[in-house]
Order: sequence, then C-alpha cells, then structure tokens
Amino acid sequence: MTIDLTQFHEAFYDESAEAIAQMEEALLQLDVGTPDAQLIGTIFRVAHSIKGGAATFGFGEIASFTHSLETLLDELRGGRMQVTTSLSDLLLRSVDVLREMLRAQQGSRPIDAQRVADLQFDLEVAVARSSAAATAPAATAPVATPPAAAPPALVTAAAPSSGAAAAHVLPPAVAHEQLYQIGFRPFLHLLARGNDPLRIFRELRELGELQVSAQLSALPPLQELDPENCYLSWTLQLRTEAQRQAIVEVFDWAEGDCDLDIKLLQLESRATPPAPAAVAGEAETTAADEAGMRAADETGARVANETGTRVANEAETRAARSGEGARAGDASSIRVSTEKIDELMNSVGELVITQSMLGQFGGLLDGAMGERLRSALSQLERNVRELQESVMRVRMVPISFVFSRFPRMVRDLSQRLGKQVELQMTGGDTELDKTVLEKIGDPLVHLVRNSIDHGIESPEQRQASGKHPRGQLRLHACQRGSSITVQVSDDGGGLKRERILAKARERSLIGADERLADEAVCNLIFLPGFSTVEQATEISGRGVGMDVVKRNVEELGGSIEVRSEPGVGSRFSITLPLTLAIVDGQTVAVGDESYIVPLTAIIESLQLRTASVSQVVGHGEVLAFRGEYLPVLRLAHLFNSGAGRARDANAGLIMVVEGDGRRVGLCVDELLGQQQVVVKPLDANYGQVEGIAGATILGDGSVALILDIAALTLAVRARRAA
Repeated sequence: MTIDLTQFHEAFYDESAEAIAQMEEALLQLDVGTPDAQLIGTIFRVAHSIKGGAATFGFGEIASFTHSLETLLDELRGGRMQVTTSLSDLLLRSVDVLREMLRAQQGSRPIDAQRVADLQFDLEVAVARSSAAATAPAATAPVATPPAAAPPALVTAAAPSSGAAAAHVLPPAVAHEQLYQIGFRPFLHLLARGNDPLRIFRELRELGELQVSAQLSALPPLQELDPENCYLSWTLQLRTEAQRQAIVEVFDWAEGDCDLDIKLLQLESRATPPAPAAVAGEAETTAADEAGMRAADETGARVANETGTRVANEAETRAARSGEGARAGDASSIRVSTEKIDELMNSVGELVITQSMLGQFGGLLDGAMGERLRSALSQLERNVRELQESVMRVRMVPISFVFSRFPRMVRDLSQRLGKQVELQMTGGDTELDKTVLEKIGDPLVHLVRNSIDHGIESPEQRQASGKHPRGQLRLHACQRGSSITVQVSDDGGGLKRERILAKARERSLIGADERLADEAVCNLIFLPGFSTVEQATEISGRGVGMDVVKRNVEELGGSIEVRSEPGVGSRFSITLPLTLAIVDGQTVAVGDESYIVPLTAIIESLQLRTASVSQVVGHGEVLAFRGEYLPVLRLAHLFNSGAGRARDANAGLIMVVEGDGRRVGLCVDELLGQQQVVVKPLDANYGQVEGIAGATILGDGSVALILDIAALTLAVRARRAA
C-alpha cells in the first residue's frame, strides 16, 4: 500500500515556519566565542527536524541544504568550531535561504538553485576549514609519551561474536554509575528520515562508557542490498551517571522510526581493556563503517517517501519521559485555519443578533409565561456571552508573533548604519485579535526603522553628548481595558523641532509666523510626503512611511501619539482595539435613525441645557464641560437624519466622547440602551464612509450604523481649522 503524504504537507510547512523562527531567535542570542551548548542544541534539533521532514516528503533540495547546515551545527555542538561574526552571518543567511526554499516549495515556485548552491558551498567550506584546522596540529606535533592515567576516551576492540561486530568507548571511571542495555532496532527507512545512527552513538558516548554491538544477520546478499535502507540493528551497553531520561532524549529524533528497548542491568565490575594491538584494526573497521553509513545517510536523505506501515513499540520509552506532560500538551492542541475561525465567529455573531431579537420579543409578553421566558432568555444571554468570549480567545494571538521579527531586523539595520543598538522587548504575551495583529506589523516596522535611522545617533555622537555608545530601543505592549497599547521608544536625539518647522514652512503647510504647540509639531511628521532628510536612501527619506503608519492605525480604529524630548529620545504610542469583530455599544436615537456609540469612547452623558452650549464666531458651538470648552457636533445635521425628535435646539442629550486624544460633544435625541453588537464592515459595498466604522443588526431587525469616534473628532477639528 502506498501512503499519500501530500495531506501532511501544509502541517509540515506550518511547523517548519515556526521552527525556523525559533532557529533565528536562538542564532541572534549566540555570543561570539565559545557557543552556548543549549542554544546550539536547540538550533541543531530544529535543523534536524526540518531535514527529516523534507526527506520524508521528497523535498530533496531542502533536505540536502539542511544536511549541510546540520553538519556545520554539529561541528559547533562538538566544540570543534567557535562562533564568529562571519559564521553568525552565514547561519542567519542560511535561515533566510531555508525560509525562501520552503515558501517556494509551498507555492509550487522554482527554488533559486544558484543562490542555494552558493550558500551550501559556503557551509561546506566552513566545515572543511574547521576540519583542516583541527587536524593540522596533530599532523605536525611530535608524539608525546602518554601519561600514566587513562586518556579521556579510548577506542578498543573485542572479539566479534557470531553475526556481530563490537566496539568499546571507555571514558574515565565515574562514581554512582548505572549500566543500561539498549536494544536499537531501526526500521528500513531510518536513514531516509534524516537520522544518523553514528550521531546517536556519539551523543550516547558523551554520557558515559559505551559498548556497541552491531547485528549483521539481516544484511542481504550484496547484489540485493539497497544503500537507502538500514539493515543493521544494535545492542548497546552504556555505563553512565546520567538518568534514563537523558538516554531517551538522545533517541528523540528516531522516535517512530525504530524499536527501542532500554533496560537497567546490574552493574558489574569494569572489564580489563583489550590489548592495544587490537585497537588499530578495529579503528580502521569502525572508520570504514562510519564512511559507509554516512554515504547511506546522504543518499537516504533524498528519498521521496516510504511505503508500508510503521509500527513502533514505544510504551516503555514514553512512560520513562519526564517531559511527557509537554508532549501531551502538544497532542491536545490542533491546527485550525483562520477561515474556519472566522466562520465560527460569524455564526456566533448571528447568534448574538438572534438572542437580541428574542430578548425584545420576550419583553412584550406579560404574566407567568412571559416571566419564565425572560428568565430563560437571561440564561441564554449569559451562555451566548460565554461562547462569544471563548471564540474571541481562540482568535487572540500574543503580540510576540510580531515582536519576533525585530531582533533580526535591528541587528542587520544597525550593522548597515554603523550604529550600536540594544533592543528590549516587554509585554510580548499581551494578546489581541489575529486580524489586528496582522495589520499592525507594517506600522511597527516603519517606526522601528525610523528610530534606528533618525532617532538613535552614531556611537561617536552619543559619546560626545555623554551617552553610552549603545543606543536603547524599546518595544512594549500592555492591555488597558478593551484596548492594547504598543510603544516604540528610543533614547536618541529626539525629533528636530526646528528642522520640522522649517520643512513645513518650506512646503507651505504652516504660515511663516505661525506658532505650534510641541504636540502639533510632532504630528507634522505624519503628513504625506513629509521628510526632513535632505537625501533619500534605501532605508528612509522619501516621506512615505509615517503617513502610512497613521492611516493603517486609524483604519484599525486606533490612534497614535508622539512624545519627544530633544537629546533624550522619542516615544510613539499606538492604541488599538483588542478586536474588530464585536464591540460593546450604547444605542442612541437621532431623528428616525439609530446609531451605536462604542462604550469605550463615552466619557459622560448630560442633559442638554440652554446655558451649557454657546455659539463662538468662526468656531461653531462649544460645550462648557469641567473647566474646558468642547466642540459640539449635532449628528442630525451631520447625517441628515431629520430635524430630530427634540424640537428645541437646546433640548435632548449630549454625550461627551473621546477619540484620537480629543473630546467632543455629540447631540443625540435619546439613549436606547446598551448591548453587544457584531460589527459588519461596509467597505466592500459602500467604500469608506466618513465617521462610520461599520453597521450592525439590532434585535428588531433594523440596521444601525456604528460611529467612528476618532474620525468624527478629526472632522470637527478640520472644520474648526477651516
């Protein structure tokens, strides 16, 4: 029976993308010099996993490239290479190429074979140089007399038994040893899955004294031998201080591709090492076996896929895992496409509308039956809200998914500009709606690039002004009520107020003698095409970016605020709604129409009185509110909703709302009640409607428009300025 593996391709692509991001993050944490063993181990395991999956699905080019990368990482892991700046750059470029190869494979596009070949050649050259550097001293150094003590590792030989070849690796004696017997019986396709038995043995050798006995009875005649298959099995004896879990972890990557049996034996006295005369012959045999198995491994990595059924007896192994809880956590989660979550969200939205309709009908019934119906509807409302919140949690994603792209970007950009920048990220576990998350990435990229290019000075300039040569760039996220705030701040030179004003006057954006507050000056940088850079570069200077940032943030129903102090630094604060799908709103009546005002924007609702509203020549109506005067906006006039139910212009209600950092008073006729509403976008059919964020269906089946408070406050300011 042939197994169709195409059904697993998407899962492989998704998992590989996450694995590559993990690899890149670990690479950025490597310090020049002696590598961190834990980080190198993480990077190696990721590369090995991708290699095995690529070989399984027949992605030969990816498997071959990852094999070269894995070989280099194995040199680092074994301490035979050191981390240098050039080597770190080479590994990061390998991550980029590997990501591009996977995307090309996923999109059925051709892989840039030349770029892959060039980089793969660089990887192999780096390994070759490391090997040459390691063997050169041994070839030229005089032979020294060995010390009386046993060497750290000694390869010895034993007389082979029938159908078996044996080798021993004896490290120095250790205390509190245990003796394990390991039955390692690979399936035929072990090599094709990217597993290397020799590498497994080397890892076991690091745990203690290892004796390896290879079972050769399954070898077919030479003319029937397939080099892509693994016919050998092994019986291993390991003396070690390590716990059983450490042994199990060595075989992690072979899980499902072999039968594994680990038994604890009674520790016997250490056998006397065989005579040195037998060492040379056995060493030659072992070297030949290693060469042959490496060739088989490289050939097996290019196998398209395997037929047959895999059966592994892993019960004892799994029971021994101390990390079984984490693995169980992975098993209890599933991958669900965004489209399915959106469909579920839409269904929940329709359920909210239906529940609201039933609530209105229940209010019309009297008597005991009506009371029972209203009680049941109250319970239904609680259940629907819980369901809503559960679905919303499914859509919530940590903002760390966006933050994760910046360490690499900051590193590369600071190197290109000759600056020293330290990136600090906090609040990465803050969650927001996936739709919002996808759209906030580009604005943050613009802000980070501008902070490095324009904000943070060169090391020489910073030292001259008494600062540390290394600049500080901070990304911070936190939740405030139903909104999330993301801040990008730096300790650079701050915005150049005089230069901004000069450029604004040059472009006739402000008058020659016009005076602006600091906040207004900072907001000039968000104008389309505005830039204070005299010469454009590939990084910035064309005046396209900050206006895009502001527009994208406002399209999400958010706002952006700038604070800057010369010589101290700048801070950009973006405030966004947690979700765009459902909002808590106040329903208001204006004339014959109903509108929804988001509860988060409402400051206070007041009875409109004659003395509270005044007419200011050239500025319209203003409201005296808590020691300040706010502009007044009459929704009936703005949306042409009729004269309104209140005949007197100074009758009705006024709602004080805040949007984009500004407060205005909205004149309405009546407050109808609060409810949770599902936002239905209007852009697809009607385009962008000024002052309207979307629409919803009320309980009586009528349509109500949802007000965009930030856009309304902006419109009021524009009219007052005109």
